[in-house]
Formats: sequence, structure tokens, C-alpha cells
Amino acid sequence: MCNSANNSSISRNPRRVALLGAANSIHTIRWANGLAERGIEVHVLTLHAPGRDLSPQVHVHRLGCRAPLGYVLAASRARRLLAQIQPELLNAHYASGYGLLARLAGFGPTLLSAWGSDIYQFPHKSKLHRRIVADNLRFATLVGSTSHAMARRIEAIQPVPIAITPFGIDHALFFPCARPASAKDAPIVIGAIKALEHQYGIDTLLRAFQIVVSQLDRSHPEVARRLELRIYGKGSQRKKLKKLACDLQLDERVVFAGFIPHAKVPEALANLDIYVALSRQDSFGVAILEASSCGVPVVVSDADGPAEVVADNESGFIVPVDDPGFAAARIVDLVLNPERRAQMAARGREHVLQHYTWDHSLDLMLEAYRKTLCLAHSGTRSPSP
Repeated sequence: MCNSANNSSISRNPRRVALLGAANSIHTIRWANGLAERGIEVHVLTLHAPGRDLSPQVHVHRLGCRAPLGYVLAASRARRLLAQIQPELLNAHYASGYGLLARLAGFGPTLLSAWGSDIYQFPHKSKLHRRIVADNLRFATLVGSTSHAMARRIEAIQPVPIAITPFGIDHALFFPCARPASAKDAPIVIGAIKALEHQYGIDTLLRAFQIVVSQLDRSHPEVARRLELRIYGKGSQRKKLKKLACDLQLDERVVFAGFIPHAKVPEALANLDIYVALSRQDSFGVAILEASSCGVPVVVSDADGPAEVVADNESGFIVPVDDPGFAAARIVDLVLNPERRAQMAARGREHVLQHYTWDHSLDLMLEAYRKTLCLAHSGTRSPSP
């Protein structure tokens, strides 16, 4: 059992760590920068071109290969770099590709951080894919999961010790903006920020919005005229979704705003009245929490990740997956009740400050690092949460 009474290795944070992951991902960048700000020497080993937002304090090592072949071919170079850097632990991000590279590099101790599609999608492509992920999970000293829901999915693939390490929200960047009193004819803007892929249920959102417009056209036509739907994101379903909006006679009410960089997300959220996320499958809900932090009430599906980050009937509404009628009823409720929107907005901000701040997430990641070192030192594994 790892605790401070029997192992001094968990009494301090590691001084030097190596991250193995996509250096162009906002999540890798935030983890690397946050750890560096805590005074840790951070090295990022990557197959991907580093993002501009990586701190100059972070040491970046390109592995000289491209994904996906690089997950195998770069193993020897990663092994040599790790021998030179001599980190106290390796934190590999993504249980599939970079998890495989970590296993082939053979370095320990290793914290393997799962993100989502590496658990929800990759293992279900074939028996070989599942075996790869299971072996990667088995190799790790400890596995990090962004949510309790995904932890259960991980255990179904391979029983392993798991630490919960959610993505955190920069509540100083994502904060409620004072909005001027809305004129009676001001738009009521419903929005979503998500990749335009089937798993994220943008088609369900369009169908729900059509029901909302149709219902309010009959009962509150003066409100219906003000409704607008803004969808931010890119993906393979864009043409199909735009056609669906046209078929539903929503093309004049729906704006496909395209991809926006993370730095522009607070501004986009500040102009929404209601945020809707009707994913069919999702391991977490970063954008949902960002909306809540900005004081925007949310309507989300009961898929694993979204449902875990929302306090139902408090910070937002949770609705069944693939049920546009149920979602529409909740959206209508919020459209017609500005007081309820304000109450949920305040509760959502409070929910983020209590459970999902970036500093708290860094604390949890560092706790996982200490636990990884303890498990490696003791040669034991603790039970999963």
C-alpha cells in the first residue's frame, strides 16, 4: 500500500519528468506548461510538431518519425533520449499510439494517461487493437483517467491501478462576462463547440433545435424569431450536417462557424445564452466545463463524460442520448425562463470552482506522479477507484 508512512517517495513531487505525447495538442501543452510552472523540469518527447504555446521552460525533443509508423519506429530513439534525460518518471499521453511507444521504449516507472478515443474507440476496431491497448495498460505502473466513467471502461479492457486526473479549467480565462441588458428582439443564441463527427451528436442537436423552433413558432412566435444556433468546429460530417440543416429548413438560423483556436473559445462562449452538447460518446466534457465556468447554462447528453461533469437540474440539464425531443424540451425551458438560466449559470460557475479548476487538476496529476513513484518503489499496485 502506498502512503507517506511507508514510502518517502510520495512526500515530494518529482524534480524531472518526461512527457511522451503530441506536442501540438492543447492538452499536452497545458500539462507541460503547468508542470513547468510548478518548478518541475519538463521534457516533451514527440512525433508531432510542437505548438506555439509551449513554454520556453519546456524542453522539446522531436523523435524524427511521423505517426502512426513512428509509434514503433521511434522506440529506440525514445529509449536513448530517456537514458540521457534520466527523468524520475515517464508520463505517456494516449493509451494507444503513444502508449505503444512508451511500452516499446521500455522505460519505467510510467504513468499512462488515457484521454478518450484511445479507450472508447481504438480497442473496438479489432482484436489486435484491443490487445495493443490492453498490453499498453498492463505495462504502465499507473494509469490516469480523465473521469470515473472512463476508468470503468479501462478496467473492462484491463484491470489496472487507476488515478483520476481530469482536465482542468482556467477559471481566470473562462469567466462570466457582464452582458448588457438584452433588447426584446435580441437574438437568443444556442451553441456548441465540438468536432463535426458522428460521435458528438451534432445531428441530434440540429433535430432538437428544429423541434424547439417549431414548438415556439406556435406558442411564442416573438421568441422563435430570435433563436439562432451557432456550431463551432470542423470535421468529416460538415457537408452532411449542413445538408441536414437545410433539409430541416434551418439554414437561415444555423451558423457553421468553423474551427476556432482555444484562445478564442472564451469570446465565443461569452456570446451564447445556452450551451448544448449531445454527444453519443465522450470521455470527458472540457467544453461543457468551460461553458459552465463562463456562466452559460448547459444541456448535455447522459453519455459517460458529459454526465459526470454536470450537476443535473443545478448547473444544467442531462438528457438521454439520441433523444432530440427530450433535449428540445429542456432547451425550451431555458429559452423561456431567463431566471432559470441565470440560476444555472451561477451554479455552473460554482461547480467548476469547487471541482474542476486548473490548479486542482495539476494537484491531482502531481498526486498521480507521486503514486506512480511509490508503486514503482514498492513493487505493488493499489486498487483502482
